[in-house]
Amino acid sequence: MKLSTRARYGTRALVDLAIHARTEIIVTLKEIAERQDISLTYLEHLVGPLIDGGLVRSIRGSKGGVMLAKPIREITLKDIVGLLEGPPALVECLEYANSCPRSGSCVTQEVWDEVGKAMDKVLASKTLQDLVERQKSKEAACYMYYI
Repeated sequence: MKLSTRARYGTRALVDLAIHARTEIIVTLKEIAERQDISLTYLEHLVGPLIDGGLVRSIRGSKGGVMLAKPIREITLKDIVGLLEGPPALVECLEYANSCPRSGSCVTQEVWDEVGKAMDKVLASKTLQDLVERQKSKEAACYMYYI
């Protein structure tokens, strides 16, 4: 099982935005794209669902860009992945019971449901603030390594 580039790049973009929003408040997508090595066009497509989902606000104009719409401690990975990936069901039969004639009597369906719930619990427990703190810790460790 893999997360798509939408979820991975979108999460990286939000971490970048959260880090730089502390000093700049409004950050351009071009800046994020350059720092994160993400195509600007692709990033523009990722931001749409994040705006629609209320995590990001778009500011128009010559000094426009994007800004976080919520405090970073209130944005979970579950929010981000949910907006960029869609419904979290690992297998179709968990989302649509009628999609499989074995639904309801299938033991593997129960296991996939357990896996999905465990993943959901982890994603819900991690906030954008947690990721920002981890990023800063990694950067500090790298800095100390090169001194």
